[in-house]
Amino acid sequence: MDRRQTLLITGGAGNVAALLRPHLRAAGFALRLLDRRQAQGLTEGEDAVVADLADDAALAAALSGCHAVLHLAGCTTDAPWPEQVSGNVNASIAVFEAARAAGVERVIYASSNHAVGLYPRERRLDDAVVPRPDSRYGVGKAFGELLGAFFADKYGMRVLCIRIGSAEPAPIDRRRLSIWVSPRDLAQLVRIGVEHPALRFSIVYGVSDNARSFYDNAAATRLGYRPLDRAEDHAAAILARDPPPAGDATSDAGEVAQGGSFARDEFVGDPRRLFEW
Repeated sequence: MDRRQTLLITGGAGNVAALLRPHLRAAGFALRLLDRRQAQGLTEGEDAVVADLADDAALAAALSGCHAVLHLAGCTTDAPWPEQVSGNVNASIAVFEAARAAGVERVIYASSNHAVGLYPRERRLDDAVVPRPDSRYGVGKAFGELLGAFFADKYGMRVLCIRIGSAEPAPIDRRRLSIWVSPRDLAQLVRIGVEHPALRFSIVYGVSDNARSFYDNAAATRLGYRPLDRAEDHAAAILARDPPPAGDATSDAGEVAQGGSFARDEFVGDPRRLFEW
């Protein structure tokens, strides 16, 4: 890879960006970190831009000279609809439109497991399943995937949507044994989005090599993804403090559905209806 390639990271002052930055720098990227607040701990090969994604001129300037954009920014909670539209709909439109205008061909879009979070945990999901968002947040992320497909097909861009599970140094609870992704494995997926010569549009799952995974990640495998880390290495300690529920848990949407607490919140009625399709 040309070591002069610059990757713009929206949400560059956030937690996921902080996990990824050392691995992406080690891969040879120069990083431009765009956020509404100043990114901390800047080191060689990084610069920061303080701006809002609603500022078209600032976004265009930030994209100048970039090879690709990793779009991490957005509303990360199940906030009311206006915040979802602002943070996860309008902001994503702004990023894709600005990248197209700047001639930045590649966008790596940080989607989420919550775009499919109302599937039962017994279902193993591939990249072709119909979205079943578990929250307003999940709806916004599913919209971003559709947006990426549109820009790839309509304008010839190259888009990788990563349905991130739980990006943490280690999994923190029982559900995350199925969806955890280590920082270096997530960075590997980002590199695929930036570098893969045949990528047009693809949805992959941002998960490590997890024995309990909810996902068939064959689409990522086809693109060359080879995860290095395993959630199962942490399973004994996690299950000791977070064991499976005793008895029948089908009355709890958070246990039935893959999305956990996002699925449980505001759920009305019998969760067993989630098995009907």
